[in-house]
Amino acid sequence: MADVNVMIDGRPYSVACDDGQERRILQLSAFVDTRMREAGVAGTNNKPQAMVLASLVLADEVFDMNEKLVTLESSLEKESKAPKSSGETKIEYQGLSPKDEQNVVNMIGQLASKVEKLTARVQRKSA
Repeated sequence: MADVNVMIDGRPYSVACDDGQERRILQLSAFVDTRMREAGVAGTNNKPQAMVLASLVLADEVFDMNEKLVTLESSLEKESKAPKSSGETKIEYQGLSPKDEQNVVNMIGQLASKVEKLTARVQRKSA
């Protein structure tokens, strides 16, 4: 367990955290300190009230982010279920019977043989 000394609104605080989390605690405390200054409550004589106001501002941001996340997740879910309307045609392989597949392979072989013969003829005439 590690201890981190942070400064919020000009006051030092000692915060216990798991080892390796010290940098994160420093980042979070700087963020809270910034929010207190942005809320215009830094320098007030009523420190508990200033902390409460800053906490409410931060909680409001968290709630807004959660609402946006839920909206985005819902939108992505609907989008993934909706049929594609961009003119795309989805082609799915239905498979051939083994006999039909062998016929296709044989035809490709015959076509390749014809192409080779034609190529050889063209090369002989050009030479």
